[in-house]
Amino acid sequence: MIVEIDPNSGFCYGVVRAIHMAENELHSGYTLFSLGDIVHNEPEVARLTRIGMRTINHCDLQQLHNAKVLIRAHGEPPETYRIAAGNNISVVDATCPVVLNLQKKVHRAYLESQENNGQIVIYGKPRHAEVNGLVGQTENTAIVINSVDEIGQIDIERPVYLFAQTTMTIDGLQCIRAAIEQKRNEQYIVDSVPFQVNDTVCRHVSNRGPQLFEFASRHDVVIFVSGKKSSNGKALYEVCLKANPRTYLVTTPGDIDRKWFNGESTVGVCGATSTPRWLMEEVSDKIRVDTITSEKL
Repeated sequence: MIVEIDPNSGFCYGVVRAIHMAENELHSGYTLFSLGDIVHNEPEVARLTRIGMRTINHCDLQQLHNAKVLIRAHGEPPETYRIAAGNNISVVDATCPVVLNLQKKVHRAYLESQENNGQIVIYGKPRHAEVNGLVGQTENTAIVINSVDEIGQIDIERPVYLFAQTTMTIDGLQCIRAAIEQKRNEQYIVDSVPFQVNDTVCRHVSNRGPQLFEFASRHDVVIFVSGKKSSNGKALYEVCLKANPRTYLVTTPGDIDRKWFNGESTVGVCGATSTPRWLMEEVSDKIRVDTITSEKL
């Protein structure tokens, strides 16, 4: 049986960068605290914990002093940096450059909106870490919507500055855009009232869907490896499932059932943008071992 690992799966650039920064600090002998899980993958977090990283939450941060704290790839709002400075905390800022650039754009738009009574609208997942960081750029005034059904929160008669969380879909953003435009037309909003759409979806992440659909389609069985907390993992697992009904979601090699592969020729192993390559390799090795064992029985 052939077992293939999807070459496009695994950590995105922002996560790779954050983990390298964490490893550099840990190998230097420093105690490093991560503000939230550095990545939504339990085995990878456990690996870094074993070499000395400690994960804390925002309540812990307020009580922490004279320490070193890593800001993960999702980014943080300005308030987090103010707390760190006040507590003499050294910040290791691993905010993804794509997210950091988006934060700056949102802040500039917020300053402009202050002059024309505009609104910052973020297409994203409420309370997601990245979205919290973006909302913080607007002094917590941004409107967060997750679907077309929620555009009623927007005052269509005022200027609108639309942004997207980097991991949302391009199709979703276009649906939001079209719904706002339709509502503006229905209410005869003149062109002099600005509606600015900023396509801030990360293409490295958004391209994963089509790539995974093709990968899953050409295998008899697909094993999708993802952490339980990964929203990206849940979305990409659904993509694989649509392409191939024989797609199974696992977190570790221990979740594999050898019965899934009886009589099959090819197995595809893939994962989320938060899934480490080493974990997909362990899953592949487990499949091969189980297959060999089954053939001997």
